[in-house]
Amino acid sequence: MPAYDFTAPRLHVAADLAAGVILPLDRAQANYLLNVLRRGPDDPVLVFNGRDGEWRAHLVQTGRKGADLHVAARTRPQSGRADLHYLFAPLKSARLDYLAQKAVEMGAGTIRPVITRFTQGDRVNMDRLRANAVEAAEQCGILAIPDCPEPERLAAALAGLAPERLLVFCDEDAPVRDPVAALRAAGDPLAPPPLAVLVGPEGGFSEEERASIRARPNTVALSLGPRILRADTAGVAVLAVVQAVLGDAR
Repeated sequence: MPAYDFTAPRLHVAADLAAGVILPLDRAQANYLLNVLRRGPDDPVLVFNGRDGEWRAHLVQTGRKGADLHVAARTRPQSGRADLHYLFAPLKSARLDYLAQKAVEMGAGTIRPVITRFTQGDRVNMDRLRANAVEAAEQCGILAIPDCPEPERLAAALAGLAPERLLVFCDEDAPVRDPVAALRAAGDPLAPPPLAVLVGPEGGFSEEERASIRARPNTVALSLGPRILRADTAGVAVLAVVQAVLGDAR
């Protein structure tokens, strides 16, 4: 049996889930299932709320534009939120959408905007960030919606990390070397520590910021190769390496 049902659409809902529950859909959800996906009466839909696991429901049309979901049986128990923190300097909106979606896909359980000296803008639409996290979770079979806390200044974000959490610092000035070897030297792949990843803005970190990051114990500075990567690209690259060496993809 496959781990996931790739044929049924997934929908995040706020309501509690149990067998026999009827979920009235709002107009946007009904339109998405009926008109965009062309789902018909009795077609299966997977629903989750981040608390009660994933449930199979079936679609019941309630008029020309309305529909309900009738919840039948649980398909997967609730899993915990991934213990990987992704810290990033905010980007422009379209690229921030991409970054949030890919961070969730790559297994980040916390997505935290961090304000640095060269951050292009310190105003983040948190509702939009969280909506992108939910959409990515819907599409990727994730049951626990990532936490998206409010933006913090870099110093406060660093101070808020537990001492045992290994911070992987993407440093454009770090010597170019094997990132896999650097991560294996920093954390035991057989008993990996809790993880955090920090990616800076397009302008990089200031010298003072770089010094404060490096001064934190349990921190590894990582180069991502000889090319300068855009911040959103760097996020995907470092999360892939971290997950392969110390995370849940190893």
